[in-house]
Amino acid sequence: MASSNSSYLSRPPQFRGHTTPCAERRSCFMRWLSKLFKGSGFRVSNGRRPHVMGGENLLHRPVKPVDDQSKAENEDLDRAIALSLAEDAKKPNGHKGHENMDTRVKDSLSMTSYQPVQFLPRGQRICGACHCEIGYGQYLSCMETFWHPQCFRCCACHQLICESEFSLSGTNPYHKSCYKELHHPKCDVCHEFIPVNRAGLIEYRAHPFWGQKYCPTHEHDRTPRCCSCERMESRSTRYISLGEGRSLCLECLDSAIMDTGDCQPLYHSIRDYYEGMNMRIDQQIPMLLVERQALNEAIEGEKEGHHHMPETRGLCLSEEQTVSSILKRPKIGGNKVKDMQTYPQKLTRKCEVTAILVLYGLPRLLTGSILAHELMHGWLRLKGYRNLSPEVEEGICQVLSHMWLESEIMPSVPSTSSYASSSSSSSSSMPPSKKGAKSEIEKNLGRFFIHQIVHDTSSAYGGGFRAANAAVTKYGLRRTLDHIRYTGRFPE
Repeated sequence: MASSNSSYLSRPPQFRGHTTPCAERRSCFMRWLSKLFKGSGFRVSNGRRPHVMGGENLLHRPVKPVDDQSKAENEDLDRAIALSLAEDAKKPNGHKGHENMDTRVKDSLSMTSYQPVQFLPRGQRICGACHCEIGYGQYLSCMETFWHPQCFRCCACHQLICESEFSLSGTNPYHKSCYKELHHPKCDVCHEFIPVNRAGLIEYRAHPFWGQKYCPTHEHDRTPRCCSCERMESRSTRYISLGEGRSLCLECLDSAIMDTGDCQPLYHSIRDYYEGMNMRIDQQIPMLLVERQALNEAIEGEKEGHHHMPETRGLCLSEEQTVSSILKRPKIGGNKVKDMQTYPQKLTRKCEVTAILVLYGLPRLLTGSILAHELMHGWLRLKGYRNLSPEVEEGICQVLSHMWLESEIMPSVPSTSSYASSSSSSSSSMPPSKKGAKSEIEKNLGRFFIHQIVHDTSSAYGGGFRAANAAVTKYGLRRTLDHIRYTGRFPE
């Protein structure tokens, strides 16, 4: 079954923003105001009102009025000046007092225009951290949000932000390092921050089921991948090497079936499942657990059959051969299996099916799904379903594998076929030694194996399963099989 991993690109966190004191820009303008209001009842003060500039991060120094009355007068005066200049800008020739302005002041006025100047009364400057009024003390502003200097703290470590650069997420400020720690993805294999590519984007791979994120380089640096669940080996763990280029994670190892004797109870329970589906198999078909090399040799000796997977894990054998099966469960030491004992077994042809071979070292549910698949091949041959196309035969076998997995991890959920009730009753009536309670880890593995079947994109398995599953869902298993017998294709 082809594995599928997704590639993702995302922009790295941008750290923009700086805190600088408010620049003194009104010295020339104040000289002009002195001329403009000379002899009038207004008194121009050199005190500065905090000037808010959108998008900048400014440290504003406080106005220093003499008393509360002068505070109010200064604010009224600033408002009057802004409104007066706005009205003058609307006149065609401007104000007469502008005639003697030097060019530098004119350029300054033309650049700022003073019409969009933001005038914020005290009550509208609220600290984004403590939500209290800022008043006339120093404050910082960024993206239309204000803070007391003592409130400008990192939302991760809660320490003051004193650096010249920081990161802002919404209205929440962070240190650069804290923001990176929170939002920059880390590789689940090497546990380092995933680096950016040449385009400046964060590029990583993610497993479509487990969500494991890892650097693209790990696909080519021989990082081991579990041959069962497809997760990559983390630097903090070690997988068990089964030899033959296969590795197994510890979660899959917990329920792995390692020899032919251990697999017999599972094999008989799946035959019982078939009988509960009214698909009894009368012949006693031998079942052997084998190494990859023995499976490959059996495939080469098989004249007919459909073997298109990147790694074949099971085989319904029709020819007479001698196959080396695993006689005794191997020992595990030093993160690898050792003391493998095999036994050459000569298979004779007594019916259309000689034996069923399954790759050793796979978890119980994966081994069972392979057995359910290969038993369907055997059932079709024993019942005279001949000359079926690979899409039809592989598709209906995958449907039986899918149905068995569903009955194992979701026994209370009705299946899509018309024989769901009989299979459920047969499954639920099994002795506790056969059925057994499953851990959450094993259930998650079962969900992954179902995900593999449903989302497989290979030509025979993928297209065949979707067509077969649609037919079984609509017409039931028996009507679908009858239609296949007489037409060689799925009902529409």
